[in-house]
Amino acid sequence: MVKISELRLRDVINIADGKRLGLIKDIDIDLDAGKIKAIILPGNNRPFSIFARNDELVVNWEKIVRIGVDVILVDLSPGSPQKTS
Repeated sequence: MVKISELRLRDVINIADGKRLGLIKDIDIDLDAGKIKAIILPGNNRPFSIFARNDELVVNWEKIVRIGVDVILVDLSPGSPQKTS
């Protein structure tokens, strides 16, 4: 079993391009079903930029390939639909 607080300490890596996406910012939970729907990562905003957008990358649970000891591997292949908010 893994605690949410432990998940938030793991780097998220996209296996499609090897890019580090960052740490989990939030988690979307379906309370009725008792399941995690998605993990939410910080967007690609630049630090110290007053014009940067505060986008978030929402990674659906189905896109998670493996949760390891140090990292979470996701598959965000090109053409794979992902939501940003």
